[in-house]
Amino acid sequence: MKKILLCFFCGTILLSCNNDKDKPAATVATDNSVKSMVDLPYTPNYSSSWSQDVSDADLKTVLMTYKDWSDANIGGLTGAMADTVTLDMSSGDHMKLSNADLMKMWTTFRDSLSSVKISMDSWNKMYSTDKKEGYIVTWYDETDTYKTGKVDSASYHDINMVKNGKIVWYSQYKRPKK
Repeated sequence: MKKILLCFFCGTILLSCNNDKDKPAATVATDNSVKSMVDLPYTPNYSSSWSQDVSDADLKTVLMTYKDWSDANIGGLTGAMADTVTLDMSSGDHMKLSNADLMKMWTTFRDSLSSVKISMDSWNKMYSTDKKEGYIVTWYDETDTYKTGKVDSASYHDINMVKNGKIVWYSQYKRPKK
């Protein structure tokens, strides 16, 4: 019995020994990476250093734009947007517009709708600690009823970049509902 226990004990010690060459090397944090014990296949081009250090006031500003859109309150949208806003629309269009030109475009489109219903599924406050930029990311469903009677509904994922309490960049991704 003592020999069996001794063999078991020696086997346990041998199996518990680690060989450091089998461990992945820890990655060192740089401006574009995060400390990790895993050897990752990609290095981010923009950032991988994020926190949720975005003010609740910025979150409210962004969420109010969705409420203002559904209520056809273009004045509220005007106040939430910066003097110049960059847009990446779900259609693939990329625009850099003055606040006035953006409001003109949105007013024309919103006037074609009799109602907008938004069901906000979730949002996330994201702050790039290395780039010092704040974002509010949203996920929601929107149902648009046109004055012609046509109804269009889709799921959206938006990224709203906020600087000094104003939205400076807005990017939208759309998945139509069937």
